[in-house]
Amino acid sequence: MAFSCARGLGAAAAAGEAQFVARLTASAAAGDLLSGAALHAQYTKAFVPPTTFLANHLLIFYSRLGLPALARRLFDEMPRPNVFSHNALLAAHARDPRFAAELFARIPDPDVVSYNTLLAAFASSGLAADAVRLLLSMRRGGLAVDGFTVSTVVSAVTGITSVAQLHGYAVMSGLDSYVSVKNSLMSAYGKGMLLEEAERLFADMGDSTRTHVSWNCIIAVYGQHGHGWKAMELFQDMARRGFTADACTLASVLSAFATSRDLVAGTELHCRLIKGKFTRDPHVASGLVDLYAKCGSIQDARKAFNEIDKPDLVLWNTLISGYSLHKDFSEEALLSFRAMQRAGFRPDDCSFVCVISGCSNMSSPSQGQQIHAVVIKSDIQSNHISVHNAMITLYSKCGKVSEAKMLFDRLTERNTVSYNSIIAGLAQHGHAAEALKLFEGMLNSGYEPTGITFISVLSACAYSGKVDEGWGYFNSMKQNYGIDPCEEHYSCMIDLLGRAKKFEEVEELIMKMPFSLTSVGWTSLLGACRTHGNMELGARAAREILHLSPSNSSAPVVLSNMYASAGRWEEAAKVRKLMRDRGIRKKPGCSWIELGRIIHVFVASEVSHPRIKEVYRFLEGMSEKMRLAGYVPDVRWALTKDQAAEGEMRLRHHSEKLAVAFGLMNTKESEPILVLKNLRICGDCHNAIKIISAITHREITVKMLLNSMSRQGADELPYQDGSRGDESQIRMRREEDDGAH
Repeated sequence: MAFSCARGLGAAAAAGEAQFVARLTASAAAGDLLSGAALHAQYTKAFVPPTTFLANHLLIFYSRLGLPALARRLFDEMPRPNVFSHNALLAAHARDPRFAAELFARIPDPDVVSYNTLLAAFASSGLAADAVRLLLSMRRGGLAVDGFTVSTVVSAVTGITSVAQLHGYAVMSGLDSYVSVKNSLMSAYGKGMLLEEAERLFADMGDSTRTHVSWNCIIAVYGQHGHGWKAMELFQDMARRGFTADACTLASVLSAFATSRDLVAGTELHCRLIKGKFTRDPHVASGLVDLYAKCGSIQDARKAFNEIDKPDLVLWNTLISGYSLHKDFSEEALLSFRAMQRAGFRPDDCSFVCVISGCSNMSSPSQGQQIHAVVIKSDIQSNHISVHNAMITLYSKCGKVSEAKMLFDRLTERNTVSYNSIIAGLAQHGHAAEALKLFEGMLNSGYEPTGITFISVLSACAYSGKVDEGWGYFNSMKQNYGIDPCEEHYSCMIDLLGRAKKFEEVEELIMKMPFSLTSVGWTSLLGACRTHGNMELGARAAREILHLSPSNSSAPVVLSNMYASAGRWEEAAKVRKLMRDRGIRKKPGCSWIELGRIIHVFVASEVSHPRIKEVYRFLEGMSEKMRLAGYVPDVRWALTKDQAAEGEMRLRHHSEKLAVAFGLMNTKESEPILVLKNLRICGDCHNAIKIISAITHREITVKMLLNSMSRQGADELPYQDGSRGDESQIRMRREEDDGAH
């Protein structure tokens, strides 16, 4: 090498340094660790006098290749590090903002680059408060703030108020002339759903000021708002003005169609992308996977993923997220997560949130615990709080409320989503008082509630019968927090009033609603009418549901049950005939329990399970203990004219009772039982399992997995007559353990 003979400070040495730096820079740009390490070794063996200049470029090399440990070792060996050396080391540790802050504190005289580097570390990790504090520290220290500083802080903050304040500061200081600042403000307003502000910024920039990034930002903003065709028009306008579309542009347009669920337009764009040979770009493929997944075309999403020979981490995360959006493909989300690990990728916070969401849909405690173990071992640094929030939701959905509460209590950092997750979990499992207490604590701690928060709070009021409190929370949404109640909030209020038997107030609320009640709200009312036997209003709710959703089987099923419970068999028969005439079929009911990662599935009057005779014998013995404890079978739930011995036998052999019995037979005395159902539990099973829980001193949770957005019962509700329906085969499947460790 030319620099290997350099011994002095002459022209030869300078030329050697220049060549060394050029080759090292090329290795860094190519991500070629071997070439860069070889250069470093030759530099060391050549006995070239160590200079800060050469050492700084080596620091940059290791920093760009994501090797902070090697960068730190090299820095420690430097005799005279300067501020550039400190900045290079700071950049190497940007993924660990807390440690980067410690390194920053050791810089004798930090410059603007030092501050900007740490700001970028805070912004990439979502540490908005730290970024704002650092900006204020810069101003107090008299350092000149530049456009990069402001744009970085803007990208870190989330609240619209903070963005507006930073916008005002940029205007006052003249920094709004930087295109990067305007681009960041445009994106921030888009994320805050202030489309008009983003449009105004883009319009004020003018054709001469806009850059390729500016066009990408405004297209992404329209994508976030679901304006697919507007994003497409901008994309075409951008091309007419001489800007070449890149993968980021195309992904933003695809995101627009995905947000608006416009599969037809998205498919047309896909065809154009194929002709332009863009589909093999991982960024574009990620947009296609997201589009097809959100539009329900999971197989097409997988095909788009398979087009890429070497998918990156973002593409894997998008696939896992797409699977987790659909309950029927939750297991594929878990399998994809394991395949990603086998491919050599280390999961990040997004990976964990997506796969945890899939495990939540499965309500599999064993799978959830495995993922939690991987989370702990990974010790991810960025946005760890989002993973913890997802784990709280997972444990809640698996019936492990105590574990969810324990995880929440251990959080060193919380946000609104943390409170939303635990409040929802407590409300869903009947801990209404504790949920409302946590909500008050959330307000006292200064966290702003969202619409999702109030859905859980109103649900807690409904479960506990707190009508006055529910009205107070409902009215405070608009008055105190500026949140317009949506249809889901009205459904919660209908559920609350219906459970309290205040049907006149329900009808008055429906009349005053600013929009027509959808099937979700009518389903809430129908459930309350069933509970209190309000036949007339229940029949009206059922008619409205059938009008809005003719293929929905929940309404006629519940109405038939109501008539049968009241002994009005002719009306029940008419409803069932209506179902047959319309081709509406009831979803067969089943219950399942996971033991040792084997899932055992039961239907009513089970005969196919290999140990079913043992289960029946166990229930026979338990029945006598239940009678002594005061249990009396509620034969109304048998829904049969013969409400004597046959009805009682049908009740005893409901699927949830069989699953609970099997769980009690095959677990330790202190172990809690979790049974999952695809339909609502009947009233008799509810009472019976409460008594079984008291007799056995076991915690027993029976949870229904919802198939729609309705809290009340989704699209399918059972006849509760103990019939087998179309379920003729029992499945036991062993969960594959690929070792997600």
